[in-house]
Amino acid sequence: MTEFHYAYAFSGLLVGFLVGMTGVGGGSLMTPILILFFRIHPQAAVGTDLLFATMTKSVGTLVHGSQRTVDWSIVRLLASGSIPATLMTLGILHGVGAPSDGVAHFMTHAIGVALLITAPSVLFRREIQRWAQNRGSQLEDRHVTLLTVLLGVALGALVTISSVGAGAIGLAAMIMLYPKRDFARLVGADIAHAVPLTLVAGLGHWWFGAVDLSLLASLLAGSIPGVMLGSLSIDVMPARFQQAVLGVVLLAIGFKLVTS
Repeated sequence: MTEFHYAYAFSGLLVGFLVGMTGVGGGSLMTPILILFFRIHPQAAVGTDLLFATMTKSVGTLVHGSQRTVDWSIVRLLASGSIPATLMTLGILHGVGAPSDGVAHFMTHAIGVALLITAPSVLFRREIQRWAQNRGSQLEDRHVTLLTVLLGVALGALVTISSVGAGAIGLAAMIMLYPKRDFARLVGADIAHAVPLTLVAGLGHWWFGAVDLSLLASLLAGSIPGVMLGSLSIDVMPARFQQAVLGVVLLAIGFKLVTS
C-alpha cells in the first residue's frame, strides 16, 4: 500500500500542477485518472475527489474572499438549487443500491459525458466570453435568477454523480447569464459555490462508504505543492495552447469512458 500511496501523491502533484497553471477543475482530471489508471471503483473515485475538491476550493474561496472577488448573490442562487438537487441525487443513488456494479457502470458513463461537455467549454472559453459580452444581457432579471437556480440544480445532480462540471461548465454558463459582471467575480462565485456543493455530495458518498480517506490524504499531500508550483508556472505556456491541449485530453478521456 505504501507504493500505491506514493503513486497517488504523484498523481495529486500532477493534477495540482495543472490546476494551478490552467485553472481547470481537478475533478475533470483526477476522477478519470483514479478510474482508468488506478482502477478505483467509480463511486469511491467520485466520493474521494469531491472531498478533495472541498478542501482545495476552500483555500481558493478564502483567497477570492479576501480580495473581494466573489459575487455572493450568485453563490446563494446557485446553492439554492444545487444543494437540494444534490440531496435528491444522493437519495436516488442510495435507493438504487449504491455502491453497486450497475451504479458504477452508470457513473463511469456519466463522467465521460460530463467530460465531453466540459471539453468544449475549456476549448472555447474565450470565444464564449467574447460572444456573451458582445451580445449583452437580453433577459429580464427574474429570468436570469430562475436560470441561475436551475443551473444550480443541474450542477448539483451532475457533480454528485460525476464530480465533474462545477468548474468549467458552471463558469461557461455564468458567463452567458451574466455577461456584464466582472469575470474575476464570476470565477470567485464558481469556486465558492463548489465548496458547499462538493462538501454535501462528498459527505453523502462517505455515508455510503465510498470514500477512501487514505487515498484522500495522499492526493492532498501531492496536490498542495502541485498547485503552488503550477501557480508559479502560469506563464510558461500560452493560455490558448494550454486550453487546446486540455480540451483534446478531456475529449479523449470522455470518449474512452463513454465507450468502456
